[in-house]
Amino acid sequence: MPSSFRCTSHDHGHVPAARRRDSEAPLVVLLHGRGSTEREILDVAAHLPAGPEYAAVRAPIAEGGGYAWFANRGIGRPVAGSLRATMDWFRTWLDEAAPAERPVILVGFSGGAAFAGGLVLDDPTRYAGAAILYGTLPFDAGLATGPGRLANLPVFVAQGEDDNVIPRELLDRTWDYLLSESGATTLAQRQPGGHQLTAPVVRHLGDWIATGSPR
Repeated sequence: MPSSFRCTSHDHGHVPAARRRDSEAPLVVLLHGRGSTEREILDVAAHLPAGPEYAAVRAPIAEGGGYAWFANRGIGRPVAGSLRATMDWFRTWLDEAAPAERPVILVGFSGGAAFAGGLVLDDPTRYAGAAILYGTLPFDAGLATGPGRLANLPVFVAQGEDDNVIPRELLDRTWDYLLSESGATTLAQRQPGGHQLTAPVVRHLGDWIATGSPR
């Protein structure tokens, strides 16, 4: 099992408490889906490669017995002001938890994928890579998505062929953008199944983290 730690939130949406570690090893930040918690996605770290440090962060907005990264105006469509507020909140934590020279890889599932996408679109040079798992980039939420915005950024995108949670138009738009106009170095996979992580995707994610993501 890889070395890992959990970042947990205080009440009322405060920035999560983190154990700062002076290390040159990549920090992999796991971002859970809407209505979930950091405990669920942290389990994925047990199946990822040793070497990096793993952190699972709890989103700041209470929703459905769990937490969310932003208010939305429909599935996969963040409210721009809400997304901006939580991205700023996250960056406050990250800049304390990991010095700028330390590689940071984002791994987001579903709503966490949209949040990870927003973070890298907002500041592509801050991150060493991003995994967009079973989710969409946050299009039309006030972030730049022009040609070359993610130039040379390692990205892993995985989708379910029968995903009926995220609108197909957004999945397709994400797929097409990451594989062409974005300029990202993208590894893309569509797997049989719906809106859930599968063992093959987690295995490929681990390979990507181990061999291809940090730049």
